[in-house]
Amino acid sequence: MAKSGSVTPLMKQYNQIKAKYPDALLLFRVGDFYETFGQDAVRAAEILDIILTKRGSGSVSEVELAGFPHHALNTYLPKLVRAGCRVAICDQLEDPKLAKTIVKRGVTELVTPGVALNDDVLERKKNNFLAAVYLDKKAIGLSFLDISTGDFWMAEGHADSMGQLLQNFTPSEVLVSKPQRKIFESTFGMGYPVFFMDDWAFEHSGALEKLTGHFQTAALDGFGIHNKNRGISAAGAVLHYLSSTQHHRLAHITVIRLLSNTAYVGLDQFTIRNLELFQPTHPEGVPLIEVIDRTQTAMGGRLLRHWLAFPLKERKAITKRHAVISALLETPDCMDQTREYLGQMIDLERIMAKIATEKIRPRELGQLAAALKLIPQIKIALTDSGQQALQQAAEALADSEPMHTLLTKTLHPDAPVTVNKGKVIAPGFSVALDELRNLRATTQEHLDALLDKESRRTGIPSLKIAFNNVFGYYIEVRNTHKDKVPEDWIRKQTLVSAERYITEELKLFETKILTAEDQILVLEQQLFSALIGDLQKDLKTLKQNATALASLDCLCGFALLALKNSYCCPEFNETRQVDIQGGRHPVIEQQLPHGTPYIANDLHLVPDSQQLIMITGPNMSGKSAILRQTALICLLAQIGSYVPATRVQLGLVDKIFTRVGASDNISMGASTFMVEMNETASILNNITEQSLVLLDEIGRGTSTYDGISIAWAIAAYLHEHPYRPKVLFATHYHELNRMAEDFNRIKNFNVSVKEMTEKVVFLRKLKPGGSAHSFGIHVARMAGMPQHVIKTASQKLKQLEKQRADRPDFPSQNNTTPEALQLQFFNLDDPLLESLREEIATLDIDTMTPVEALMQLHKIKNRLTQKGK
Repeated sequence: MAKSGSVTPLMKQYNQIKAKYPDALLLFRVGDFYETFGQDAVRAAEILDIILTKRGSGSVSEVELAGFPHHALNTYLPKLVRAGCRVAICDQLEDPKLAKTIVKRGVTELVTPGVALNDDVLERKKNNFLAAVYLDKKAIGLSFLDISTGDFWMAEGHADSMGQLLQNFTPSEVLVSKPQRKIFESTFGMGYPVFFMDDWAFEHSGALEKLTGHFQTAALDGFGIHNKNRGISAAGAVLHYLSSTQHHRLAHITVIRLLSNTAYVGLDQFTIRNLELFQPTHPEGVPLIEVIDRTQTAMGGRLLRHWLAFPLKERKAITKRHAVISALLETPDCMDQTREYLGQMIDLERIMAKIATEKIRPRELGQLAAALKLIPQIKIALTDSGQQALQQAAEALADSEPMHTLLTKTLHPDAPVTVNKGKVIAPGFSVALDELRNLRATTQEHLDALLDKESRRTGIPSLKIAFNNVFGYYIEVRNTHKDKVPEDWIRKQTLVSAERYITEELKLFETKILTAEDQILVLEQQLFSALIGDLQKDLKTLKQNATALASLDCLCGFALLALKNSYCCPEFNETRQVDIQGGRHPVIEQQLPHGTPYIANDLHLVPDSQQLIMITGPNMSGKSAILRQTALICLLAQIGSYVPATRVQLGLVDKIFTRVGASDNISMGASTFMVEMNETASILNNITEQSLVLLDEIGRGTSTYDGISIAWAIAAYLHEHPYRPKVLFATHYHELNRMAEDFNRIKNFNVSVKEMTEKVVFLRKLKPGGSAHSFGIHVARMAGMPQHVIKTASQKLKQLEKQRADRPDFPSQNNTTPEALQLQFFNLDDPLLESLREEIATLDIDTMTPVEALMQLHKIKNRLTQKGK
């Protein structure tokens, strides 16, 4: 910046305001432009692709400058926020015409990635959550708020469950206390968009005061969070942050809800990723949400994402959703009519937030009026269906007629986008406004009458009255008649062929007209503000209807999905089994070429008899698809949807774990094997009686012998675990088929293929029994591998199979006991192996956790690997 001695009054004012918002990009209103200066200008020019210039170029006060017209704010602001900027909007707080010195300015709003109300910043069907995290030695408090909808959540727990919530909510901005920076990064990583605040903003007593003050309650007992001190600290920090960003009008935030682990199915970050619920793992992939989202409204789309991230564990709530779907399928006309009405519905949640924050536009209120008119029609359609479930859904809709009447009575039917465009208030609502409008409407009549009077008085036949911005209304007289001009006319301008005059009467009329214009604008703004104030009294009604309609929208979408794709209603029972007949993968079946049928499969998991299914088969045969479709069917069932199968009977699942594929996490210094072991260890340490575990190709991140040993040990651990979780274990290690002989609840299945001469056909059908071949060379041939490579690989395979048959210590289909898998290396005369033997002999296996055992195995492997180098 410039030296203080050379700073202009404008730049001095700018520097004072910028000092209060050092972390934000400051948009400084100067006349009709928003300007940025210094490094803000450099950054804004780069992001917005606008011209970067310099103010006072060549002088000591030289500073970078970049700006854009103020009316283009809604075009440029979203680009800045999406680029991760915190944007402080500094407006002129007084009329420049009335300012005696420099115009008074101040920040009217601080827009950050987590605090935004602009439609161009927000995604229609996604929440935009601001999160706060409070950590101490015993537990972690979390809070999530979407200011654009009023959704306010709080949770408290340990790192694993809180990390899962951060993953599920995907906040756009996370607030953390500055002193807790390192512990946050070590606990949750560095992948979140974090803003670090002063630690006093998280202080418990201040946070409690913030919350009770906002909700106007003496305590927080009514929300069920009174004993969640860490969560309260986080929630209070969120409200403090909103206040610091100039968001004081928050009447639409009427409740804070506690997130309980006992209410939802546990889905860790690996499972959400592996099942591709929201994002595909490959660029050409399609996530589940894209296939199942048939919602008509933005609020329905957001609710569906929440349901998918938090499947239910309460049977009654799930079956209630199924009942609505069933009723809709039985009354297709009602479903079609309801969906048609929903398709015309504006986003009530975000409209409600704009009313509360007084950022609503006239045209949006017109759209709200049209939407409120549809609600009684939706209620009639549901009530007349004759279906009890739909009649109950109709009862959840509150009476919105008073709000609709207020809007139609007050608002002009063709209300403009902004208030200053005029024509906002309906004719007949205000007597004073109608009089001013009548005066404006009859302006030409008054001018015509005045012109006729002056023409008769002067005898000049060709008088003309016009208007310009220099001296307002004037009378123009051609030179041929200027000798007839009366003395009381005042000459204002001489032209080549005419002269222009004003009169006292014309000036009085001009003042009256121009004053009427200003008065109309002021009065319309006052009446519009009063309308918003009246609407703020009914925000709870709006929220109730938004919630009910969003739920109805999701269930209508589920019904359409079931109808179009032949989904069935899952049946829940008190057992812990999973019984799927004709199961299909909901995404894959939609991506198949037209006319290609999806090969459905049956699957039966029973903890007491068929607890762990070992699935073998060649790569590309469909093992992974069967694993994933089983999890997705369970998950869809528990969000209240019908499922892609002919019949499904389930005991409720409380956690779904997946370990699929092998991938490095190089940025964090973790190898493929370590990533695999970390994820698997997390599963083994957190399983419950109602868990569903999906393991795909465990052990392929290391050598064959290590991989077989680890896969064997993990399968045995899951089988022997007292909780007996339901497990699908897909593997290319055919040696593991031997486990079914030693473990009575492990059953072998294979994905069948049809082997032909130098060709294999994938039948994709799950059948009892193990598979003895991987058909890897066949797959390589199908991929277009050069024939020379295929021929060499076939020859090498025959050599290895012969060696395998000749070596008794080599694992084979007939020799795969755990003892055989140890490779007999302890018989070798080697000091390192002798040292390892002694080390293993001293291990206390009975007291070791699964994680410690796996880590010890990893340590041994590293020592052997180093020896071999």
